[in-house]
Amino acid sequence: MPGALAVHMAAARLVAVALSAGLLVVIGGGFSVSGAEELTNTSSSSSAPQLLSTVLTTESKDGSARARRPSVQKELDAARAKIRRAARGKGGSTAPEWFHGGDNVDHALLARVYRNPAAFYRSYVEMERRFKVYVYEEGEPPIAHAGPCKNIYTIEGRFIEQLELMPPPPAAATGVVRTWDPARAHAFFLPFSVVEMVEFAYRRPSKDRTAIRSLVADYVRVVASRHPFWNRSAGADHFMLSCHDWGPWASRGHPELYANGIRALCNANTSEGFQPGKDVSIPEINLYDGDTPRQLLEPAPGLSSRPYLAFFAGGRHGHVRDLLLQHWKGRDPDTFPVYEYDLPSTTTTRNSSTTGTHDGADRQRDYFSYMHRARFCLCPSGHEVASPRVVEAIHAGCVPVLVSDGYAPPFADVLRWEGFSVSVPVADIPRLKEILESIPTAEVERLRNGARLVKQHFTLRQPPERLDMFHMILHSVWLRRLNFRLNR
Repeated sequence: MPGALAVHMAAARLVAVALSAGLLVVIGGGFSVSGAEELTNTSSSSSAPQLLSTVLTTESKDGSARARRPSVQKELDAARAKIRRAARGKGGSTAPEWFHGGDNVDHALLARVYRNPAAFYRSYVEMERRFKVYVYEEGEPPIAHAGPCKNIYTIEGRFIEQLELMPPPPAAATGVVRTWDPARAHAFFLPFSVVEMVEFAYRRPSKDRTAIRSLVADYVRVVASRHPFWNRSAGADHFMLSCHDWGPWASRGHPELYANGIRALCNANTSEGFQPGKDVSIPEINLYDGDTPRQLLEPAPGLSSRPYLAFFAGGRHGHVRDLLLQHWKGRDPDTFPVYEYDLPSTTTTRNSSTTGTHDGADRQRDYFSYMHRARFCLCPSGHEVASPRVVEAIHAGCVPVLVSDGYAPPFADVLRWEGFSVSVPVADIPRLKEILESIPTAEVERLRNGARLVKQHFTLRQPPERLDMFHMILHSVWLRRLNFRLNR
């Protein structure tokens, strides 16, 4: 297709993605329903956007499509009506124990941690019952249908793996999100791995990353040429997922993917083109061997067993960490320990006692030992905005302190991050200790309770379980899919 004609058709398709009268739209610090009552939002300390939605579909018992089933668009219209009712308190009661695996949860805690518990409940339950994702089969491993399942890029490979391992109907259990019938799909997944593209297409030490963009562009072009779904929406009901720092940059390989597609990214930097109302922020989690470290599975100590106000250990990766280490490294090790690569040992193993050295396992134990003895864990941005320390802190019962500018934290359309974390602008790094010391003990305990409640959302499980990280990422995609209509 000639370039000018392609641009013209893309512009025409973008009109089809405009929000219609019944959809959720961004208004200031929250979301409201166009042409209806405004959704309640009492949060004032978080600038993160909020999306709350649900869906309704009809599925036969054997998983097959039925001609009488409403169209995907009608299903989504019904979903929007239900979410409006739930947001206005007319969607029925919400069982507090649903939020925490059967354990009863205080209503006040739910209100502090979730933007609208009733709306989230309705949205999530309907997603479980109805949401369908079609996974394109194009491409070959390792570039597509594969990815790293351990190290700092764990979530990229695990998400691809877990979605693709879902069995096809009729073997699939009720509620399985993957569909093999694209006509039933509410969203379409592009299963390529930016990490693997970097591994196989990038030539170090060259700074030329053109090949990575070309791979992304080629994949989208192949999908668009073989299927009608990309072209009917200009990619707005499609999503990619990447935890590599270069994920946002790679998405620019195809203009429509960058402008319209749902980009699920660890590097969720609003100053670099991340759009919270369209894109999805996903947690960065560093599973060294593919499993959650044993130390983070142990019960977290209480405040009385935490002598340190705050803790950090890490390298000078980027200007934020450099500034943090410049101001606080070695300044107050008794109450505010901040280390570079010189973290003192807290463990003695056979290897360390005989050789005088500490291996990687020893250093990991030392690191988590400090986390377990600190009230706050500093989570500064590295070369890019995300940090795996956020997830580690939540699991260690240590209140995460996000030190960054432009970071859109994960699941902020549902969660009130101010209910379980502290956010500090980079400019306030010199005042970090003063800021944290000013937080009363009772508030620290409330933040820890909030972190304990949301921990399930920042846990990867195999196989996936309700409300875990895999499903929360899907829920974030689900919300954004609800936020536009195809005018067909």
